[in-house]
Parts: sequence; C-alpha cells; structure tokens
Amino acid sequence: MGNALTKMDRTDTRLISALRHNGRASVSDLASTLNLSRATVRARLDRLQTSGDVVGFTVVLKEDVAQDPVRALMMIGIEGRGTDRVLRQLGSLPQVRSLHSTNGRWDVIAELGTETLEALDDVLSRIRKFEGVSQSETSLLLSTRKSGA
Repeated sequence: MGNALTKMDRTDTRLISALRHNGRASVSDLASTLNLSRATVRARLDRLQTSGDVVGFTVVLKEDVAQDPVRALMMIGIEGRGTDRVLRQLGSLPQVRSLHSTNGRWDVIAELGTETLEALDDVLSRIRKFEGVSQSETSLLLSTRKSGA
C-alpha cells in the first residue's frame, strides 16, 4: 500500500486497467487493445511483476459475490494515533472482507459483507464505537459489474 518500487507511467496504468477488465487477456490482445507491441506489453508485465507492483492475478466468481447478500464500503476517519489498533479490531471482525488504507478525507476503507441489513447495522454500530473512530460514511453496494460488461 503506497510502497511502489517502480514509477508507473500512463502506459502501465492503461495496462493494469485492461487487465482489471480482463485478467485472462493474452499479451497479443493487450497489445492490440493498447496499441502497443507484444514485446512492450510482455516487458511491462514482467517489470511490474518483478517489482512487486503486480503481485498476481485473480478470478472473481459469481458465488464470491453471492455469499454476502448485503455488501458495503465503510469509509472510516481515525483520530490520533489509533490507526494500528483500529485496524487490528477491524481485522478481527468476520464481516470485514478487506481493509484498504487511503489518502484524502478517510483513513481506512473497510469492505463489509453480511447476510442481512440488520447484521450490517450491527457491525456498523460496533465499528463506530471503536476507540479512535471519529467519523464514518457507509455506502451499500447494489450491484457489481466489470466496466464494458
């Protein structure tokens, strides 16, 4: 998170965006889509993986989204030096699917997943009571789709 070993340029960003759209795209398809040579795409991918900026490729299954009928993003502001403690507390909650540090207004974004709205309300209340949590804003995820899908 924020410890990039290489300086990414616009081409790298476009390449990563194309891979996020279709992680199974071939080097030839990526080259065509981005109007680059296959050698350039291969070299960029190799460099991004070697540097650790790209750590792997993944698949999102329909069941991954279906397992949590209620999903939300909770943006959290943390006061003082309590970030590590709050992150540990968040990480211990089974409803927290992932945590992201951010810049800007919010310190942390938590991806939450629950079976019901009531369960979501319960976990939101618990998180808001953590010492150091000064503010929060939550958005329900209504649907998930890939760009261009």
